[in-house]
Amino acid sequence: MSKKKAISLVLGSGGARGYAHIGVIEELLQYGYEIRSVSGSSMGALIGGLYACGKLDAYKEWVLGLDLFDVAKLVDFSFTGTGIIQGDKVFHVIEEMVGDVLIEDLPIPFTAVATDLIRQKEVWLQKGKLIDAIRASIAIPTVFTPKQIGDRHLVDGGVLNPLPIAPTVADDTQMTIAVNLSANIPNVYHIDVPRKEMEKASGMQEIFFEMAQKAEELFAREKKSTFDEMGMFDIMGRTIDIMQNAVLECKMAGYSPDIIMGIPNNACGFYEFNRGYEMIELGRMIAKEHLGESI
Repeated sequence: MSKKKAISLVLGSGGARGYAHIGVIEELLQYGYEIRSVSGSSMGALIGGLYACGKLDAYKEWVLGLDLFDVAKLVDFSFTGTGIIQGDKVFHVIEEMVGDVLIEDLPIPFTAVATDLIRQKEVWLQKGKLIDAIRASIAIPTVFTPKQIGDRHLVDGGVLNPLPIAPTVADDTQMTIAVNLSANIPNVYHIDVPRKEMEKASGMQEIFFEMAQKAEELFAREKKSTFDEMGMFDIMGRTIDIMQNAVLECKMAGYSPDIIMGIPNNACGFYEFNRGYEMIELGRMIAKEHLGESI
């Protein structure tokens, strides 16, 4: 491309599939697109915020460098009953990367979408501490404890807006590109995962099994034989996916992006954060398909 095309980038929610956003962003830059603004919900807010403050490469390196013991040290279980994980340890690492930067001081406009639990409203976080906005947007209900900002108790933005296109409508850009992490399309993509990454991902499953056990303790539910083979986290993840897909259909009726890149909703489970390498490569592969068609 002889001249960079200015775009607004919308990054959706979808748990661990959000790692695909990293691959998408890398391909957009490789193809010569200039990202002029970012709007994100949940994992989309995390990845978008890290990109906006210039720390996405550092985050990617950290994610791909994590091993079983690192994850075990990062998981700080909450005993308050408001969430399985406190999240302080993970967000301390991210805060060290991001620093004390304010959203209004970022080089490009950024919006993190969260949900106000008490007022039952969608909230656009466009000023204040970036790390607080990310922490609020990514507070997956029942998993991470809510984030309090002022008098508001905020949780995952995907509850009310899994693909926040509206904040970009007034942008002075040439096009809007959105990445939907819950696309109902077949997963026909083959990713060559190095053996080292596969072994690491397999080992990390033990941590998620422990988290599932903690979830069962918090909810004080007896195991139901019908769902034994799925597991608590799988049931929770599928439930969130169904909810977000229903909300997304309504939101898309009002705002349509110029390009929408769909990540298959069965590419990985909502909580399979041990599959970072695979999801990054999947995002890159799908972005190449779409960007090759648009030139």
